[in-house]
Amino acid sequence: MLTVHHLNQSRSQRVIWALEELSLPYEIVRYQREKTMLAPKALKKVHPLGKSPVVEDNGLVLAESGAILEYLQETYDPDGLLKPQEPAQKVQYRFWLHYAEGSLMPPLLMKLVFSSLGKPPVPFGLRTLGKALGKGVEKGWLNQQLETHARYIESHLASHSWFAGEHLSMADIQMSFPVFALLARGGIDNLPHTQAWKKKVEMRPAWQRAIQKGGPFTLPGE
Repeated sequence: MLTVHHLNQSRSQRVIWALEELSLPYEIVRYQREKTMLAPKALKKVHPLGKSPVVEDNGLVLAESGAILEYLQETYDPDGLLKPQEPAQKVQYRFWLHYAEGSLMPPLLMKLVFSSLGKPPVPFGLRTLGKALGKGVEKGWLNQQLETHARYIESHLASHSWFAGEHLSMADIQMSFPVFALLARGGIDNLPHTQAWKKKVEMRPAWQRAIQKGGPFTLPGE
């Protein structure tokens, strides 16, 4: 039996979605973020990094969502339902699997951090300065970076039904967390193809089951 160590408001939601797409049996061990929005120390008993997702399978303890999704596909998807088979689509598949965390998530995390500098737990006396600093970084650099990423994704989805071809793949599952965050927090308008992709995701029965079992899809700080 696969076990998912699931932290609320985290990347582990997409692992649950992947398991539902593959119709695999699994159990969920739930964790709640602390007031600091950090993961609880209990997760370090499962994996030294103390992060989520973590998946246990037949004695293996697997961390990192991209690595977990690739493992699930290679181990439990013999028909290749969630990995394209054409060479050009395989290239796209690999790219988006790595792009999600390697390129897109860092500025999104920075957006969360800098937009929070005027709020607790920042000390009261530093919040005015923190807010000004955060807005300055966002306006001077960060928002432009997010705009570049958003337009790149929008351009790709304008000519592709899914991120790696004509069918859903693990690349879409990996991209779900940062794309949902980008649409919610990027402050960028006119992304019709990206919004359409999001709606297709939300219409999938496996996504809906994942939400029922893992809890509402929300982002840290919401």
